[in-house]
Amino acid sequence: MSSEARGPGARSPAPSSTLAAEAIFKSFIDSDGSELPILKGVDLEVRAGEVVAIVGASGAGKSTLLHLLGGLDRPTAGEVYLDGRRLSQLDDQQLAEARNRRIGFVFQFHHLLREFSALENIMMPLLIGGLKRMQAQARAEALLQAVGLEQRSGHKPPQLSGGERQRVAVARALANDPLVLLADEPSGNLDNQTAEGLHELFFRLRDERRFAVVLVTHNRELARRADRILWLHDGRLNPVSLSMTEHEAVP
Repeated sequence: MSSEARGPGARSPAPSSTLAAEAIFKSFIDSDGSELPILKGVDLEVRAGEVVAIVGASGAGKSTLLHLLGGLDRPTAGEVYLDGRRLSQLDDQQLAEARNRRIGFVFQFHHLLREFSALENIMMPLLIGGLKRMQAQARAEALLQAVGLEQRSGHKPPQLSGGERQRVAVARALANDPLVLLADEPSGNLDNQTAEGLHELFFRLRDERRFAVVLVTHNRELARRADRILWLHDGRLNPVSLSMTEHEAVP
């Protein structure tokens, strides 16, 4: 089955899909008690090593969708599959374990712990996952080297530049060798040169480690480097066609 966004009536995700969403709906209750629909039947399949960029206007529900794909929230209806397993079948503890071991998150704000060094921040998910301290340290050191920050291992976040903090955040996201990396405006707070360096890092690590990537971005250059661009509009995902204007394709 194609890994394109799928329409209504689509069958269950293909076995080769690393991450999939099937008929995802998400609504919130407005202040007046009325239901506010955000996602209206989203279908998506992403394979190992594939980078999918999700674009759309602010408030379209891109971050909401990313949270559902990562098990940070549950859909109102529909199903998310991680490596063929339904997230709805996991209890809260199992879902937390899946997030820790199989999904990496990179957000616009790095969310590093200020009182811990770069090395210790990367070690955190490894220790939470039950790895022994010496093993966690060795893996964190290797990841710091992979993102070019081995000389900054003892520095705390306030001592690092914005680009360095995001590189540490990427290393932390990859600590447990996840199947999927979810990135929400990962270079949104960086200048153009630093952002381009971060983008290069993303794609180099993807090539080396073959994890699937779903990223939400307003950065046109980053979106164009993805294997596919999907436009979230009116609660649904649509492939970006060559006939679409640049403004429509990447707002």
